[in-house]
Amino acid sequence: MTAFNFEQAFSRNIGWITQDEQAKLRGKKIAIAGLGGVGGSHLLTLTRLGIGSFHIADFDKFELANFNRQAGATMSHLNQPKVDVMADMARDINPELTIEKYSDGVTASNLANFFSGVDLYVDSLDFFAFEAREMVFAYCAEHGIPAVTAAPLGMGVALLNFMPSKMTFEQYFQLRGKSRTEKILHFLLGLSPAMLQRGYLIERGAVDLLNNRGPSTPMACELCAGVVATQALKILLDRGKVIAAPTGLHFDAYRNKLVKTWRPGGNNNPIQKVGILLAKQQFIKMIQE
Repeated sequence: MTAFNFEQAFSRNIGWITQDEQAKLRGKKIAIAGLGGVGGSHLLTLTRLGIGSFHIADFDKFELANFNRQAGATMSHLNQPKVDVMADMARDINPELTIEKYSDGVTASNLANFFSGVDLYVDSLDFFAFEAREMVFAYCAEHGIPAVTAAPLGMGVALLNFMPSKMTFEQYFQLRGKSRTEKILHFLLGLSPAMLQRGYLIERGAVDLLNNRGPSTPMACELCAGVVATQALKILLDRGKVIAAPTGLHFDAYRNKLVKTWRPGGNNNPIQKVGILLAKQQFIKMIQE
């Protein structure tokens, strides 16, 4: 049996990064909340990049409905906790990994421990987990922790980075005090001002926002993992310009389009307000139908 060797295992990274940079990444710690559609792919991709330490959180178990998009969703993993499965898969890539598991998810009681010593937060929480997401991003803003979120939308990815001393998650999305329906619309339009995915949704009945349900694709999840790992590399190694909210990126592979979005004031921007109003009217119409 071949013994594990870090330098050899990740030697093909060298060229795009230096030996010294690979050593730096090995010493970094990333926190990932949510190990579902995008979270599992984030963990495995970042492990292959050579990140040496993770804090991972998820309270869920794998089920059949996860099979179309989640990295750990297989027959052999059915009904197993996602944190355990994904930790094992990551350690199968790098047995030397340090992984701290939070099997109750991220909560107010474990938040400080979850972020202890963390260099970067990667957001992978369920779209509808507003309370947890607001809490996590508020902690990052307060403690100067860079935070990256990439939404799998249709067959594309929408990216936002929230960097220390820049616009915060709450300043951008304006979720505080909103109703659940308003939060859904604010979050969706904030993530995706360009809404590139909207034009090719062919089964509108598959979208049921009131019951936390929407369609997904494996392509979008893998695109998210690639984009987030690239942002992680740039942030952790201080390499090149990192865009930050209110600027974002939206790439849609189906439409062959890349859009750089810019919404000064976030969802308080006049253009965003109009978009949210139109989305609300469409949402009400869908409910009535």
